[in-house]
Amino acid sequence: MVAATSSVPTIPTPSPVLSLVAPVADWALDVTEPTILIADDDDTVRDLVAFKLAAAGYHAITADNGSTALSLVHREQPDMVILDVAMPGLDGLSVCYELHSSAATAQIPVLMLSGRGRQVDIDLGLTVGADDYLIKPFSPAELIRRVRWLLLANND
Repeated sequence: MVAATSSVPTIPTPSPVLSLVAPVADWALDVTEPTILIADDDDTVRDLVAFKLAAAGYHAITADNGSTALSLVHREQPDMVILDVAMPGLDGLSVCYELHSSAATAQIPVLMLSGRGRQVDIDLGLTVGADDYLIKPFSPAELIRRVRWLLLANND
């Protein structure tokens, strides 16, 4: 008696390949921390804001006046700008107006940071293009909350 042979070929099944690389490795390398420009002529406030933003995972760049801030915006293309209203030379209101007057920078969210807390001051800041207005003295936690909100709102 002759044994019957099957005419159906067998296909070898590949053995599973195990990788030691985490699945997020590819996209995690492409994720960069948002860059935020802080312009304030008060060293203490500027350094505090930069420190708190860095601690929250943001990359902070700083300027001590409005003219330098405008130059940095064009050179560094930050994801957000925090401006003091009262700075020597070009003040924060003028910088904000310039940013929102140019198509290249109009989409950058701006948070005004000021000791001027009257409603007329807040309204003026929002009128020239600020997306939010935070009055000094401020809570660092409130600053971070508003920064996160503005960055999320801008990514829609």
